[in-house]
Amino acid sequence: MGLFDVHAHLTDRRLAPNADALVERARAAGVTTIISNGLNPADNQATLDLAARYDIVRPALGLYPVDAVLPEMLAAGVEYPRETDEPPPSAEEAIEWLEDHLDQAFAIGEIGLDHYWVPEELWVRQESVFRRLVRLAIDADKAIIIHTRKAERRTLEVLEEEGATRVNWHCFSSKVKLAVRIAAAGHHLSIPANVRKAQNFQRMVERVPREKLLLETDCPYLGPVRGELNEPANVAGTADYVAEAWGCSRLAVDEQLASNFEALFGVRP
Repeated sequence: MGLFDVHAHLTDRRLAPNADALVERARAAGVTTIISNGLNPADNQATLDLAARYDIVRPALGLYPVDAVLPEMLAAGVEYPRETDEPPPSAEEAIEWLEDHLDQAFAIGEIGLDHYWVPEELWVRQESVFRRLVRLAIDADKAIIIHTRKAERRTLEVLEEEGATRVNWHCFSSKVKLAVRIAAAGHHLSIPANVRKAQNFQRMVERVPREKLLLETDCPYLGPVRGELNEPANVAGTADYVAEAWGCSRLAVDEQLASNFEALFGVRP
């Protein structure tokens, strides 16, 4: 059974120059599918370019929740760390780009709500953009990959109101009780490579139904070794941990997770 990484950022400036080596190490670790997630039109295009180079990479095209309202944040003088001084595109421009490239998307993500960086006066605007993206994904029959921070309950409410069922929540950091509720709604949740150091993710492995769990890295973040860049090959270590936690073989874990992947994305990893 092939392993997979449902949430990577291979276009990140710290990873992109070494993409060849990252992909080869992933293959050596048994990874057959890496879903690289886009954040905005420029990053989405870079993700498509990367997917064209490597048959193992699948492009998720999205609009990061902060990017969805970034022009408004900057206009209001809200501080936010950026790597460029270029003016960001509006949400309308970003959505138009997505509509033009929808046939090339393996999934829609990452999208969601973020109440950590985004000030409260922009929450309504952010949610409006999120709803448009969710409906876009549903209409196109694409799975959705969610980022949410300090807005987990509201994110679930919106998804349920819009009727979204093909959903994966990446790096879920709220209470495990809510994670169980999310799984009961039919959604999946992915476990990152730092699981051995994160009790919240360990409890999710124990309490979330097995058929609703997936693997991710969120590379270059959340690596198993603090201070080192994460990469897709590290999902193998997460699968090892899951086998220990479930008290079963790695083969049984790989088979279950591959079945979960197919249930969400419609293809085997």
